[in-house]
Amino acid sequence: MEVRYSPDNQSYRSLSTEALRKAFLVEDLFQGGSVRMTYFDLDRAIVGGAVPLERPLKLESSRKEMAAEFFAQRREGGVFNVGGAGKIIADGKEFKLGFKDALYVGMGTREVSFVSDDPSTPAHFYLVSYPSHSSHPTTLIRYGEVYSAKLGSQKEANSRTLNRYIHSNGVKSSQLVMGLTELDEGSVWNTMPSHTHQRRTEIYFYFSLDESSIVFHMMGEPSETRHIVVRNKEAVISPSWSIHSGGGTKNYSFIWAMGGENQEFEDMDSVGMASLK
Repeated sequence: MEVRYSPDNQSYRSLSTEALRKAFLVEDLFQGGSVRMTYFDLDRAIVGGAVPLERPLKLESSRKEMAAEFFAQRREGGVFNVGGAGKIIADGKEFKLGFKDALYVGMGTREVSFVSDDPSTPAHFYLVSYPSHSSHPTTLIRYGEVYSAKLGSQKEANSRTLNRYIHSNGVKSSQLVMGLTELDEGSVWNTMPSHTHQRRTEIYFYFSLDESSIVFHMMGEPSETRHIVVRNKEAVISPSWSIHSGGGTKNYSFIWAMGGENQEFEDMDSVGMASLK
């Protein structure tokens, strides 16, 4: 498990491009036959990826960083499948996940393993985990069966569908909030006008991009913005003081995850376009 200590809202201003990427961008999440995880000091978030091939992969605790007997001893997590068909086995119960299906894993789940239906087209399981203060049932969430809403417009190049998976009015959790946003063809902007979250971090995971496409992810304080070039199946963590917006070279999808003080989706501090620099 890699451990990251994030720069504060002053020191990030002087970072080089490479240092900025090393601090906030998570690359190489998916490697065949392994589980990769990055532990952030921000709200104790963990971002991970698992690609099972011929054998199942276990989600295990890292004793040094987590000091836990098993991964979900004091944690909860949301797992999306962004690859081929597969399943997650949680305490002996099987959950089949197709593309864009998700599983909420509740605190206290002792054993979690990942399986691909076909190793030649393996599942890619994307995980976000935060500490938990209450136990909720492990629950399968089907794409297409969640709350969704159409937002934006073609005129503003941000026509998109917002899908909420784990939230206060859907699948219950302790503090994790998670969902999926899909941009329509011809739309490229996300979360613009932008905002910050004083009371929580947010993590964006970009996917459905081809090899020649990128997203310019905007971050930083509104008066001192920076950008990070993000490619397919890479994640960016946003501290509470940072905006999190992006513009792509074509349409794309992204999974958003939040953890912190509360679960109120609307709890954000809007940033006017005139104040961005």
